[in-house]
Amino acid sequence: MDGTPVLAEDGASAGRQGEARTDAYRPGYELIAEQILQLIAASQLQPGDRMPTENELAARLGASRTVVREAVKILSAIGRVRAQKGRGLYVADDEGMLGSSRWGGFFLPTDLDHVYMLFEFRRVQETAASSLAATKATPAELRAIEAAALTCEQGHLTGQPALFDRGDDDFHLGIATASHNPFLLTAVREARRLQRQSSTIGLHGAIGGHAAEAITEHTAIYEAIRDGDAEAAAIAAGVHLDKTLEDYRGEIQRRLFG
Repeated sequence: MDGTPVLAEDGASAGRQGEARTDAYRPGYELIAEQILQLIAASQLQPGDRMPTENELAARLGASRTVVREAVKILSAIGRVRAQKGRGLYVADDEGMLGSSRWGGFFLPTDLDHVYMLFEFRRVQETAASSLAATKATPAELRAIEAAALTCEQGHLTGQPALFDRGDDDFHLGIATASHNPFLLTAVREARRLQRQSSTIGLHGAIGGHAAEAITEHTAIYEAIRDGDAEAAAIAAGVHLDKTLEDYRGEIQRRLFG
């Protein structure tokens, strides 16, 4: 799986010919991964239900088996499909709060409207979590948040995206933990999991050009929480989420229009 973009007709069904202008900039396996998710939702398949075989998917979606196999690998990696050797493909047991088992396959990682709605949801959660953390964080929790921000910075400065991502996860989950509200913690964790699905399928995990700004924004959030300023913490968190969404929009525009 080399990530080389192919024309839509190499991986998309005939019914999507009208989208050739934008799909031409997306790899075939990415298009097929999206269509498999749509098929699961349209067929109302539930976790544990058996799916069509790779050959059947290839025939139904008008794609080669090779492209379907790469799409299945992606969906398996992000927990939406489970491949059992010798038995076939199954809808994964996704028990996440916003996952397919509760929302009927609602979230499609490549549907831009869903991605934008997810960011709206994250903004509500994380501004509230930051505000609460400013009044409730313990010294140990503050140290954990600061350490996560430094991990992010190290990942950026050393060119290690995986380290950046780990620090970013720890930072946001650390703030949610410091809110001392288990519902917020669960919501933040779930929203970030879904965002990773969008990044994996639609943007190939790209950080984009926002990493350096994110480090500065993390510092502003941490300092407001450390200083016990709930209002400033919420504002800083909102700015960070808005800038992150801008980065996503920019990357999507670059992918679609060059």
